[in-house]
Amino acid sequence: MPSPIKRRLAESYQDLFVPREMSWLQFNARVLQEAADESVPVIERLRYLGIFSNNMDEFYRVRVAEVRRLVSVSSGKTQQQAKDLLADIQARVVALQKEFEPVYNRVLRDLRARRIYMINEQQLDAGQAQFVQDYFTHTVLPELEPILLRQEQSIPPLNDESIYLAIDIRSGEQYNYAVVEVPTGPLDRFVEIPRRKGKAGKVFIALDNIMRACLPQMFRGVFAIDEAAAYCFKFSRDAELEIDPGISESLIHKMASSLKQRRKADAVRFVYDEKMPQRLLDYLSSRFGFGKYDSMIPGGRYHNSKDFMSFPNVGPKYLEFKPLPPIRIPRLDEPGSLFDSIREQDVFLFYPYHPFDYIIDLLKTAALDPHVTCIKICLYRVAKASRVIDALLNAVQNGKRVLAVVELAARFDEEANISWAQRLTENGIEVIFGIPGLKVHSKLLLIERRENSNIRYYSHIGTGNFNEKTARLYTDFTLLTHNQDIGKDVYNVFDFLQFNYKRPEYKLLYVSPHSTRSGLEQLIDREISNALDGYRASMTLKCNNLVDTELVEKLYEASEAGVKIRLIVRGMCSLKPGVPGLSENIRAISIVDRFLEHPRAYVFYNRGKPRYLIGSADLMTRNIDYRVEVLCPVLDQTAQMIIQDVLDQQWNDNVKARIIDETQSNQYAKAKPKSARIRSQESIHRYLATGKLPRYPKSRMTEQTRRRRVQD
Repeated sequence: MPSPIKRRLAESYQDLFVPREMSWLQFNARVLQEAADESVPVIERLRYLGIFSNNMDEFYRVRVAEVRRLVSVSSGKTQQQAKDLLADIQARVVALQKEFEPVYNRVLRDLRARRIYMINEQQLDAGQAQFVQDYFTHTVLPELEPILLRQEQSIPPLNDESIYLAIDIRSGEQYNYAVVEVPTGPLDRFVEIPRRKGKAGKVFIALDNIMRACLPQMFRGVFAIDEAAAYCFKFSRDAELEIDPGISESLIHKMASSLKQRRKADAVRFVYDEKMPQRLLDYLSSRFGFGKYDSMIPGGRYHNSKDFMSFPNVGPKYLEFKPLPPIRIPRLDEPGSLFDSIREQDVFLFYPYHPFDYIIDLLKTAALDPHVTCIKICLYRVAKASRVIDALLNAVQNGKRVLAVVELAARFDEEANISWAQRLTENGIEVIFGIPGLKVHSKLLLIERRENSNIRYYSHIGTGNFNEKTARLYTDFTLLTHNQDIGKDVYNVFDFLQFNYKRPEYKLLYVSPHSTRSGLEQLIDREISNALDGYRASMTLKCNNLVDTELVEKLYEASEAGVKIRLIVRGMCSLKPGVPGLSENIRAISIVDRFLEHPRAYVFYNRGKPRYLIGSADLMTRNIDYRVEVLCPVLDQTAQMIIQDVLDQQWNDNVKARIIDETQSNQYAKAKPKSARIRSQESIHRYLATGKLPRYPKSRMTEQTRRRRVQD
């Protein structure tokens, strides 16, 4: 007989799970909330608008494209559900776009209040107009390649990374149409121009407005132009790569070929200026071949607001977030060997509060240390000017064996990773590409060192990439350990990646696709058993996304058994917390603030002897079953205490935490009466610098961890 929870799930599946696409849109709505929050410095608010736009582009290229493929390959009930989901997505995106415009206008207003002006081509005075004309003639016009739209000529594939102007030209009673790419690659999107006489401040104009101001010059000698106007639009294309496993060629060549095909993939979204004349919109729709399942989104005058992500602060420093100085760890700054420090006690780092420099220092030390024999590393996304890569190349030059697992299929970083793989290979590093069909997402580094005639392992297990740039923007955990059981497990992971026919046994690590699902289910089942036996049972799960159906079902089961569950989920959450008779013991929050929350940490009460895991695996089917991921137990009690204190501060955040509930309403978590104001990203920085916690009810796990540490 199926359990009550299984029967209920079978009867009302749609009512008990939030579609991950709709949940993701609620995450992006939280990003838009940050742009609307007037307590956030205004330049940062402008950048949040850029993040919102960039997120939406990726959402269509990946999530919506996947739903469209489901419509095309399915039938019956499944197909209808996919069609309904596309309609729901369309409605929510249109609503978010309507929310975006007034937020954008308020940000422009607040910039003006600080004497930073964004103007359009109709607001130029005579001197500014002359500057714009000269800039267009000498700088912009040489970059332009307009395409006249003629029925007898096909339209070449347009780039979904770019924005375009659809140009409407009237010559007498005749209309002609053209499209031209806004060349933001070689040119800045926002151009500073002279300010008006007697006016202080900085004045910027968008490159597309410079082009609007100079349309007649663009088509001089082609048309007798009576009237011309330009309307912005852009595409989002399906980002899925199709790699034929039967083709007999190297993976790098397959990837390069597939990337070329991506540029010609179906468009899944067409965003256009809502003021575009209907006849022009109809013409473009017909020429581009849009169907009824394509998303056509009316928007404002400007697109690719993602360019705001890099908008410079040209005003006082207070228009940006106040920098948080990196927190140094004294024992790692001492003149002795980093290997001695790690051997003495595990090192636990939390970026960006701790500097990523410690990892660079470790790699540089390993490159020079005569006792180091081998370095193995998983590279997923690295910085453009990567000091990690430099250190690995130096290690080869110093006679070390270096093995790099390069994931070519890291979405949107494929071309960069192909280039890195070629450079590494050319310089003597052994490069492998993992396992066909299994993306390697693990954040592993293994250093093999000869000590007293034995090989000893120094291991890095992290939640983030080996990328010094994102380590300043994302929060992530890193564990450096000399534990040899962990080291042997990490060695076995690399062995599996190199020799795919082997199925290693792991003593401590949970490794996808081998043991992550069963390991997590066993830990949840233990809490269920403890609750049913009358013991206190609880867990705290922090991740980016929670959408795996089987794990959601298991959490529902745990809630019904009486297990208290805290979820800190940044992005997608298919689980519905707080539903009577199903999930009333589950509470969930999401934190969106200055840093992108990125760690995965899973804590199980275990009758007062908590189990702590960190690693690369989110609670998604792809991470558990179709990737190589690693979750590692954290055994060091100081590291356990830090994890627990960090999670408790985030759980008690009453400034930037939003409640995830059945309605997905994104309500802010409110401070309890007489409680302290806690903005967790700031309080965590103070805690790591001083050891002082804010005032809030401490969890029993924290108290017991501290007691054990004192007793030891």
